[in-house]
Amino acid sequence: KKDTDTADETGGGSKLTVDLSNPDNAALNKAGGYIIVSNVIVINKGNDNYTAMSSICTHAGCTVSYSAAANNLPCPCHGSLFDIGGAVLKGPATKPLTVYPVSKSGNILTITR
Repeated sequence: KKDTDTADETGGGSKLTVDLSNPDNAALNKAGGYIIVSNVIVINKGNDNYTAMSSICTHAGCTVSYSAAANNLPCPCHGSLFDIGGAVLKGPATKPLTVYPVSKSGNILTITR
């Protein structure tokens, strides 16, 4: 089953689902692993704990990545740096990354945007 991105019928945000048993998402099966899907970066923080946020830098729209060693999200374009909670650690970005709630049921992560 492929990951899905569907609108929420209740008028809330859309829901993005990530199947942890899909080989494309294997990076999420270990602490420090991450994937980027539909402009959302999903990170395994360890102990079955996941976080998700916008992967689009708030400065100039480049795609951030995740450094497990430094536990932060660097932007390759102009050097902005974000913490694991989306807050700006270093500019030129001034606004934090949008963080999305993540829930897990079995092998499925659901991210609400």
